[in-house]
Amino acid sequence: MRILLTNDDGIQAVGIRHLYKGLVAAGHDVLVAAPISEQSAVGHAITIASPLRVKEFKENGFQGLGVSGTPADCVKLALTTLMAEKPDLVVSGINAGANVGIDILYSGTVSAATEGALMGYPAVAVSDDNFAPTDLTSQGDYVAAFIAGRPWEAAPPRCVLNLNFPNRPVADTLGLRICPPTSAVYNDWYVTRKDPRGRDYHWLTGVIPTELLAPDTDRALLTEGYITLTPLRFDFTDRDTMIRLGNRLGLTHHD
Repeated sequence: MRILLTNDDGIQAVGIRHLYKGLVAAGHDVLVAAPISEQSAVGHAITIASPLRVKEFKENGFQGLGVSGTPADCVKLALTTLMAEKPDLVVSGINAGANVGIDILYSGTVSAATEGALMGYPAVAVSDDNFAPTDLTSQGDYVAAFIAGRPWEAAPPRCVLNLNFPNRPVADTLGLRICPPTSAVYNDWYVTRKDPRGRDYHWLTGVIPTELLAPDTDRALLTEGYITLTPLRFDFTDRDTMIRLGNRLGLTHHD
């Protein structure tokens, strides 16, 4: 397969390097277009007020294009301008840190895959439940095997497959589970500290409370040790409310 590979941790991150290695070893034709610098949690931001620049990276068996923009920028630029031939699949990852529940709205990893899906390509977002991974070789090999032989041309339009690995080697996981995202949201707070000049700064942190996790949702299963797979479709319409409002206001609605 011809694959466009991107991420939000940056082109020099461990995750994209190990995923690239796994995909190439499996015989795929891989073009990397990824942010030059880390772009975690930028969501689906795109650059419109400044130009994008591209730098080639070629080192230690890896080659790719670094883009001075967001993950969505990378995908949009690659699919319209940088790729001589269109890909069969867009893959984003492997992200350092899981992307579950509400993370799918914040995540540059998921947003990069979403941009590919919006532009008409099958797309997969891949993350690992570890914010400081050092070896994601087995996860990269797993993704290469996961995408092989699947009828991607028959994938529903604008669908993103969100794949998350627990914080353990693939051989030690409990297997793959297809599941919905958790509806629980973060309990956020800011840690306030002093910089060397005595000025306050604030650092966001937070957790999803375990007591709010419904069983068989992505965060709960990931914590148990399962690999989770969640198909995502970005239709934000609250159809029940649309019908109720339409009836109350005497307005017609269309599905």
